[in-house]
Order: sequence, then structure tokens, then C-alpha cells
Amino acid sequence: MKRLVVGAHYGLRDWLAQRVTALVMAVYIVGFAVVWFSKQPTTYDAWRALFAQGWMRVATLLFIASLAWHAWVGVRDILMDYIPATWLRLSLQVLTLLLLAIYLGWGIQILWR
Repeated sequence: MKRLVVGAHYGLRDWLAQRVTALVMAVYIVGFAVVWFSKQPTTYDAWRALFAQGWMRVATLLFIASLAWHAWVGVRDILMDYIPATWLRLSLQVLTLLLLAIYLGWGIQILWR
């Protein structure tokens, strides 16, 4: 008897995406902690000077993008597992994607305004 396997086959790709994005976020947090403890920006001007540097903007953008992707994979999996009604699941997935896109755009706007 042949077993027919159907579905989206997300498995390994999404598992790896979760791990890679978690690693990117962990490296950013450790790097940010090192910068913060060494410079200790306490005023608005010090924070502005820190984020005026191109490498800090790019690192922060990578963090925000990783956070959005990590959240998408996790929320999508939860919705696929626990929301059986297709119309509700798809509606919530679209809402989640829209919110994550808005947050990512907002982050870009803040970083490069």
C-alpha cells in the first residue's frame, strides 16, 4: 500500500527559519548589550548618535526583520494547529501578515527618518 503525502511540506524550512532568526536576534541582543554597557547612552543625543551609525541601523533592521519572520512562522503554525475553520484561520493569517508588515515598515521609518 502506497502512502499519499499531501500538504504544504513546511517542516524543515520553517524549523530552520525559526532557529536562524532566533540566532540573529540573540547575536543582536548580545551585541547591543555590549555596546550599551560600554557606551551607556543615557541621553537622547547619545541614543541618536548610536543609531545614526549605519552598522547599528542595519543590525537593528536585521533584528526587526528576523523578529517579524520568527513571529510569522510561530503564529502561522499556532493558527494552523488550533483554528479548524478555514475562513477564520485565513483571516487571522492575513491580519497577522498585515500587522507584521506594518511593524516592519514602521521600524524602517524610525531607523531612516
